[in-house]
Amino acid sequence: MKTFVAKESDIDRKWILVDADGKVLGRLAVAIARVLMGKHKPIYTPHIDCGDFVVVVNAEKVRLTGKKMETKEYQRYSGYPGGLHRTPIAKVLEKHPERIIREAVRRMLPKNKIGRQMFTKLKAYAGEEHPHEAQNPEPVELELK
Repeated sequence: MKTFVAKESDIDRKWILVDADGKVLGRLAVAIARVLMGKHKPIYTPHIDCGDFVVVVNAEKVRLTGKKMETKEYQRYSGYPGGLHRTPIAKVLEKHPERIIREAVRRMLPKNKIGRQMFTKLKAYAGEEHPHEAQNPEPVELELK
């Protein structure tokens, strides 16, 4: 028996449209990360980016469970003493709701060059409208566990 290893010529990338309305953030992010990595395909190869493009709409309608809306914060550090910046998730959801989905998915992808390349295939938008009509993204109901 021989092990199949996908090549760039074997990869057929599709555009997938995901509606985040009423979906739980973490479960949605896991499903999107699997599609971006290509783990839903039988030709998945770990060292090759064989995933599809994902367009997420209605990012502002994503759901958080428990008390995350009051307690969850995003942190970033400037590098200077006292330079820790904390932003509550409610404030991010109000101003830039697509960032919540992008951050959740980014943290679930590999932390290397291929992971950064996979992340560029994610397109998230706050409302129903998106500029990718020319690519004919097919609406898919992702399997959320």
